[in-house]
Amino acid sequence: MSVVEDSARPPRPGEELDTAKLSAYLAQQLGPGDTSVAQFPGGHSNLTYLVHHGGREYVLRRPPFGSKVKSAHDMGREYTVLSSLSPVYDRAPKPFAYEATGDVLGAPFYLMERRRGVILRKEVPADVAGDLTRVRGICEHLVDALVDLHAVDYTAAGLGDFGKPAGYIERQVTGWSKRYLDSQTDDLPAVTEVAAWLAAHMPADSAPALIHNDFKFDNVIFDPGLERITGVLDWEMATVGDPLMDLGTSLSYWAEASDPQAFYQLPFGPTAQPGMMTRKEFAERYFARSGRRTENLVFYYAFGLFKTAVVLQQIYYRWRNGATTDPRFAHLIAGVRILSEQARAAIARGSV
Repeated sequence: MSVVEDSARPPRPGEELDTAKLSAYLAQQLGPGDTSVAQFPGGHSNLTYLVHHGGREYVLRRPPFGSKVKSAHDMGREYTVLSSLSPVYDRAPKPFAYEATGDVLGAPFYLMERRRGVILRKEVPADVAGDLTRVRGICEHLVDALVDLHAVDYTAAGLGDFGKPAGYIERQVTGWSKRYLDSQTDDLPAVTEVAAWLAAHMPADSAPALIHNDFKFDNVIFDPGLERITGVLDWEMATVGDPLMDLGTSLSYWAEASDPQAFYQLPFGPTAQPGMMTRKEFAERYFARSGRRTENLVFYYAFGLFKTAVVLQQIYYRWRNGATTDPRFAHLIAGVRILSEQARAAIARGSV
């Protein structure tokens, strides 16, 4: 296989950790040992580091520097869900320590096991791309991992009080609309039109499940043969809520070759390559495997696009106001425009 594992690099300027303080903390929690830190390059939200300590590898997660959106970067939330979920959902990494005060690194963080494997960020490896059956199988593994998560008995796992499923859809539509207004920088009519449509077309909540809320290719780890998913990452938005909203978010990351060129060029991973499922096929497999149904798939898809647009808007707002100087964030307003226009088009045609 011409596939390489996701590798860590020296921390980006301004995102370095205080290794001395971290080493002292880890010595208390895990025992003595030398400590070194590198940073994983992906992601625009919480920061992820590879930590070597005492001869073992760990992954450290902390909020982005300069962020004031506490609810979007709740390390305790991630630690709680992984602590309860890892024994019953084998794709969830086991957490080891949680520092809540911020005294060590200037913000709360947690430490979890490192799951090794392959993350598909841009394309399917060349020696797999020509095998359309294997490419489709990669999609099937992704869908099935989402179905299996939604099948977890979250109450038995100790997460019965983790979320508030009643009224979940209404809170999400209202909450994300407010987040957009609070971080708005440009006049983008498609965003406000989609927000208004969502508010006017909310379906009833379906049976609740533990949901990830950011389930996509670059948040899962495959084994080197791309035959199974060995890890699911980035649990910062996990909660108990409507699983069809989780499905809609996954669909919002799924670009197809027939999409407008601007949408197709967003960094959504390899979803538009030959052999990949369409959004419709992704949803059909989900429904067949989960037993769930909906006549309102466009609502969930449009909401997923809207929510993702607002996430980008919040990050862009931080960049515009000088809270971060990361050059990757300078052009995110274009993503907000593209995502909202994609949602408006899906609503107009009545299909995903």
